[in-house]
Amino acid sequence: MIQYWNYLREYKNQKKNVLNSVDKVFQSGTLLFGNELKKFEKNFCKFNKSKYGLGVSSGTDALFIALKCLNIGKNDEVITVSNTAIPTVAAIINTGASVKFADIGKDYLIDANKISTLINKKTKAIIPVHLFGQTCDMDKISNIAKKYKLKVIEDCAQSTGAMYKGKKAGILGDIGCHSFYPTKILGAYGDGGFLTTNNKKLYEKMHRFRFYGIDTLGTNKKWKNKYYSIEHGTNSRLDEIQSSILNLKLKNISFFIKRRRLIAKKYFSGLKNLDIELPLVNKNNFHVFNMFVVSHPKRELILKKMRSKKINLAIHYPYPIHTMEAYKNYKHDNSNHLIETEKKLKMIFSLPIYPSIKNNEIENIIQNIKKILLKL
Repeated sequence: MIQYWNYLREYKNQKKNVLNSVDKVFQSGTLLFGNELKKFEKNFCKFNKSKYGLGVSSGTDALFIALKCLNIGKNDEVITVSNTAIPTVAAIINTGASVKFADIGKDYLIDANKISTLINKKTKAIIPVHLFGQTCDMDKISNIAKKYKLKVIEDCAQSTGAMYKGKKAGILGDIGCHSFYPTKILGAYGDGGFLTTNNKKLYEKMHRFRFYGIDTLGTNKKWKNKYYSIEHGTNSRLDEIQSSILNLKLKNISFFIKRRRLIAKKYFSGLKNLDIELPLVNKNNFHVFNMFVVSHPKRELILKKMRSKKINLAIHYPYPIHTMEAYKNYKHDNSNHLIETEKKLKMIFSLPIYPSIKNNEIENIIQNIKKILLKL
């Protein structure tokens, strides 16, 4: 059976190092806010070319904290896409704000040309989702944000290491929100998230917010390191165990990305000139291929036939957010038809692309898809 995703091979290869790292944490006597987190925050900022950064408990929390620290809440509106994972929208709604959905382009990313018509007096921010491993058109988005005085929060959950015109995802807007969910480019063995910014004041505010509004940086001399809440906050901590594992895996992130890009190259080469829509890689983008998403109108039949060959594919995502029961109150109106979103999400599916998948398995996937397509 070829699984869509499997971390066990990676763990088997790194088992000794992982267990040593975890044991080191247990032996230290510190499970939260210790040296491993400090080390990882420093290392990740260096990798991402960001001035400031902090670990939090998940990518969802990163989005929520970013929104709250930009003072977004009740009666505000945030523009994003319906073609995304639920957490993008859940984080917006959890602040008390509302969401406006923009349509996507042929690259599955937000269509920057569709944003301006959604802006009104309530609009406070744009969340471009750098989906599947490449960045949105950040020049256009930044220009729109500047024109209308909006904040830009990058959803980098699937694009850690991706670049736009040579700059890393996460430093192209006001705040970048990263996820270390196990399937991501840099995945923990549990959950984790990260916030990046080049704004010192924002960093300090987010740093307080993740720990009940307590000042552990020492920016407030009166209340430095005292159990005293300067402002309302929450509890969102990246623990020492996950930090130690992420420190270990961060050393190999260049290999992870290189391997994903190599697998993508094999798919592009093996599936070219067939009746299947392959990913569109935009100019000025360095794509890290968190997912390799293809499109075909007979998706369900293809998935069924691949399962019969003991090959599991996946769908990202099967339902647009605006069609879900939980978010029906935010459904688009007649002036904002999500035509491309609804069209694409009926046909897309994802091929396995994790670094530890074997070359013969990739070839098996390609050959079986070829056979199926030629018979359709």
